[in-house]
Amino acid sequence: MNIAYVLVQSTIGHEMEVLSDLLKIDLVREAKGTFGYYDILVKIEASSEKKIEQIITKKIRMIKNVNTTTTLSVISEQEHL
Repeated sequence: MNIAYVLVQSTIGHEMEVLSDLLKIDLVREAKGTFGYYDILVKIEASSEKKIEQIITKKIRMIKNVNTTTTLSVISEQEHL
């Protein structure tokens, strides 16, 4: 299983709408509001890196009021250390 964390910046005042929309996406396992430069931390689990890429580019980035994303891909070899 491939895992990625996505840091999302949203339009001020629309964080809860974006969070709700993120949680409706298949393969999004968690989405939590954060304080700081990024507004939301999203965890995605998928069968391939390609699938993660598709979720980010075709779903997450298309959500209204999502301004920017930064993706952190987990190194699969280190998952079970």
